[in-house]
Amino acid sequence: MTHSASPDALPHAAMDSYREALEHWRETGQLRRCRTVIPHGDAGESSASTLVELDGQLAINFSSNDYLGLSQDERLKAASIEAIQHYGTGSASSRLISGTGPLVQALEAALARFKKTEAALVFNSGYQANVAILQAILEPGDLVFCDRLNHASLVDGCRLSEARWTRYPHLDLDNLEARLRKAPTEARKWIVTDSVFSMDGDYPDLCALVEIAERYDALVMVDEAHATGLYGDERSSGLCEQFALSHRVALQMGTFSKALGGAGAYVAGSRVLMDTLINRARGFIYSTALPPAVVAAAHAAVALVQTDFQPKTRLWENVAYFEQQAVQAGLAHRFQFPLKSPIVPVLVGDSTQALQASQALLDAGYFVQGIRPPTVPVGTARLRIALSAAHTRPQIEGLIQALSHALPESPDLTGSLPQPESSAGCTRESLR
Repeated sequence: MTHSASPDALPHAAMDSYREALEHWRETGQLRRCRTVIPHGDAGESSASTLVELDGQLAINFSSNDYLGLSQDERLKAASIEAIQHYGTGSASSRLISGTGPLVQALEAALARFKKTEAALVFNSGYQANVAILQAILEPGDLVFCDRLNHASLVDGCRLSEARWTRYPHLDLDNLEARLRKAPTEARKWIVTDSVFSMDGDYPDLCALVEIAERYDALVMVDEAHATGLYGDERSSGLCEQFALSHRVALQMGTFSKALGGAGAYVAGSRVLMDTLINRARGFIYSTALPPAVVAAAHAAVALVQTDFQPKTRLWENVAYFEQQAVQAGLAHRFQFPLKSPIVPVLVGDSTQALQASQALLDAGYFVQGIRPPTVPVGTARLRIALSAAHTRPQIEGLIQALSHALPESPDLTGSLPQPESSAGCTRESLR
């Protein structure tokens, strides 16, 4: 009988190289590990989605992207349970093998109405969607212009495509236009950007960006992952709605895993582009479809954010209250005010110091993740505070007090964070 080789039996040089890399990451404050987080739903309705047990320690969660607190919403839970009872727990295969069920069809029709597009397509995750979409729509000879701080999934999608791509400085639309001006007129061109950037909480002047795109005959893809459910007065569908740009943006991608409280992703656009993705997006073609419970929760969330505006109202009230409390505590120099997203970066700079500040907050009962390179550029390690509709005012007050003690003494570093572009070309003066 033969036995599989144990890890110790593998060539030592190969294993040693991995051990050395891990040790280097540990020494430089960049080693990551998975931490056990258990929600505590018995702490009262108002904090049911914010109190967690992290590695055995109770803390208020200020690291979650559950911006509206919908992951614990009883309406979404009921929709998932009903879907399991009617359709079971799994989808069994990819949609091009075993077909598309009525739940997915209903969700995609709802998404098209939500985003004011001809059609929509559901994917299994935001990362999978962006990589698959960009590989599918880009060909040799195409040109892609990508914001330097775009999410890794957009960067990887560009890398894996056969198109030529370039990264313009973050939010620098003058630089973007200069690059487009030099591009061959006959080439197919795409501009790819996040709407709300996940680590800085800022956003581009989408109106000006779209105007530039139209001037140079370029198509625009916007990642609305951190905007879906939060922006837009009528449907809460994102920044494209907020600035009345849905009909001028070729592709709007987003996720169900943040403000919508579930899992999975979508892309919305023309029927031509959706059919192109069905036929060419490898992440769609070769992935088992989302299970019924996840699809049903996503559909319920899309409907909820268009009819129940209370969670969004509470969220923006909490954002404003955080800003007020930070100013009163003398911490205004640590932040970019006014805050126009639930994402609040606190720049520390050094990775080790960011981890130490994160641990000090945890010791005080607040879970705020330290973010380090390569997620953010070298020298911009930070605490990333994520505010939620589920947070209470006492929790926000406590976090501000804990920040006053946990942050390392340092000069004003906010100039190192990207400055939001003027949104004078847009139709809304405020994103709140």
